[in-house]
Amino acid sequence: MTHSEPTIIERSVEKAHIWIGEVASALGTDDRHYAYRALRAVLHTLRDRLTIEEAAQLAAQLPTLIRGIYYEDWNPSRAPAAFHSVKDFLDHIAEEGRLAGETEASYAVTAVATVLRDHVTAGELADVIAILPSHLKPLLEGDHKVRSANV
Repeated sequence: MTHSEPTIIERSVEKAHIWIGEVASALGTDDRHYAYRALRAVLHTLRDRLTIEEAAQLAAQLPTLIRGIYYEDWNPSRAPAAFHSVKDFLDHIAEEGRLAGETEASYAVTAVATVLRDHVTAGELADVIAILPSHLKPLLEGDHKVRSANV
């Protein structure tokens, strides 16, 4: 008798590895734990800024395991969270991801945005960006280029 995992579990783990690998690559690091922390922090902060409906629509396009990470510790009664400046948004990411600060958080946002653009439909990403206040839109629109975080 073999003890293999259900196909959906295997595919979900494989897709999560792909996403984390792509975030690591975009950050210029081989540290997959760091890439995971960055991915989780950006997804949580973005999720918290979206309306409940838009957060759910974005989640529907995420791989199963990544979707679980996305929803982890979510309190929809607090959505959408207000980040009054780019600094507030990046500080929240830095704190959640245990990143060194604003600059490192900015690299994380750009890396995760790159992965989202590769895996989420353009229409859904446009909907997400449309909900964001004007000061946060450039972070996800690809107007920034990632320089190696060297972490």
